[in-house]
Formats: sequence, C-alpha cells, structure tokens
Amino acid sequence: MAIDYSGLYKLLESRKLSLSQMTKELRLSTATVAKFSRGEYVSLKTIEAISRHFNVTIDEIIKFKSAKPPFYLYARLLEEMNHRIKGGLYHETQILLTFNSNHIEGSRLSYDQTRYIFETNTISGDEKSVVNIDDIVEATNHFRCIDYMIKTALEPLSEMLIKDLHKILKTGTSDAKLDWFAVGDYKKLPNSVGGNETTQPNNVAKTMADLIAKYENNRFQSFEDIIAFHYQFESIHPFQDGNGRVGRLIAFKECLRHGYIPFTIDEDLKLFYYRGLNKWPEQRGYLLDTCLTGQDKYSQLLNTLGIKKPITKD
Repeated sequence: MAIDYSGLYKLLESRKLSLSQMTKELRLSTATVAKFSRGEYVSLKTIEAISRHFNVTIDEIIKFKSAKPPFYLYARLLEEMNHRIKGGLYHETQILLTFNSNHIEGSRLSYDQTRYIFETNTISGDEKSVVNIDDIVEATNHFRCIDYMIKTALEPLSEMLIKDLHKILKTGTSDAKLDWFAVGDYKKLPNSVGGNETTQPNNVAKTMADLIAKYENNRFQSFEDIIAFHYQFESIHPFQDGNGRVGRLIAFKECLRHGYIPFTIDEDLKLFYYRGLNKWPEQRGYLLDTCLTGQDKYSQLLNTLGIKKPITKD
C-alpha cells in the first residue's frame, strides 16, 4: 500500500520548514524520515503527533492509496468513529462484533442489551434476567478494543499491539484481580483449547515473536494468510483467557489493513468455526469456508446500510 505525503510536504513548504527540521523538532528517528521519503507507512502515533504539532487534521497531511476497493471500509470506519456517527457502519460494527464475539465465548448478554450498553452506557433488564458483571465489563471493554483496532488498523502487527488489545479487554474483570492472571501479558499457567494442548508459558514469547516476524516478512498477505495466522495464534493461546476475542480482533484488523472484507463469527457459525480450527492442520477448507461465510454476514450489514464498493479506474 502506497502512502501519499504530498499534504505534509505542502504544509512544510507553507511553514518554510524542511522535513529534517520537522523531524528534529519532533525527535523522530532517521528510520521514520526514510519511510517518509519512500512513501511507506508511518505509525499512527507519529502521524497524530505531527497533526497535533501543526494543529491540522490527519487527512491534511496523509492520504492512503490502495489497489483493493474494500480498503474504503477502513476509511469509513475511522471517519465515523472520529465523528461518533450514530446508526452507521462504525455504530453497527461495534454492536455486531461485540455481541457475536462475546456471545460465542459464553456471555449471556442479549443482542439488544449489547446495543443498549453501547448506545446509552447503561444496562437494561427485567426481573427474570440475571446479568453477569463481567459480561458488562467485557462488553464495554470490547467496544474500546474495536476503537483501538480501528486506530491501529494500518500498523504492522507487533507483540505490543496484541498485548494492548488483551489489556483493554480484560482490565476491570474478575480475572484481573487474580495474582496469576496477567492482564496485557502472556500467560503464566498452561491452558488448553478444545481439549488440545497449547504452547507452554515459557515458550510463548519466542513463539509469538517468530509467528509475527514470519507473517510480517511476507510482502503480500492473502486472506488465507490472515486465517492461517489466526489459527496459529489460537493454537499458541498466548493469554490466560480472552484469546478467541483478541484473535478475532486481530483478524478483523488485518482484513482492514490488507483490503479484504472482514468476517464475523456468530452463534450459527460457532461449531463450524471451532471444527475449522481443530481440523486446520489436515484440512484448511473447513475454517476458510466458515470465515468466508462470516464475510458474507458482514457484507449483509454493508448491504443493509447501502454501502457499496466505490467505482475505481485502472
């Protein structure tokens, strides 16, 4: 993906500053300067720091160029998030992803309750319903995870980014009060998934570093590469709990980053999804087909909102 920094250069020209002078003022590294020169992606934190320094919007200094039409979904989500647009793609994505991802992990919040929490920051119920406090906390935390995921969507995967998602998701839960539960850090005790052993705690850091390095060293990530990373992440199961939700957030982020329509896994796909993860080493088609069906479900949301691919010219 190419980055257009022409807005930044015009801004510097109007302020009679050189790129070197700006980087010195902001104490940016020489590696960052080189990325500007090559038109490569610079982290969102750096872009935000520049926009604050010059008191301009991010759009005034940077534009993203992608050959893949679905990339417009990222721009739409980011814009609606920044302006807190109600009833749009961002709004409905928050509710859909949070309900589906938490529900298949055992949350007893209904779809309507999840919507109510997002829209009003309160909880509704009746005398017959029992609401688990952790379900509420993790729903609100998941909303924040999605915000973070959108903000960092174009950044390369890193251990820090993945740990940040886990920290946001699990902060304030009952698990966070346990001495042996590492919020925002890798597991301290062995765990399993679907009755299968996962990576031992003392090997997680190296295994995760190797997985991320191998993935990021690819010049091009296909949709299947993203699903393969998701399988490997879940097989490692790096955190004590919350691996499924963090893993699906990463997959959604990577779909946005590489121009694919994201997928969502709901209750109807739950058993197929778990079967796909279990069977991946011998038959990749199960999980791929399930995630492609999950793509169709997210596409239904786009259709409902009247969101279509922009017409692009070669």
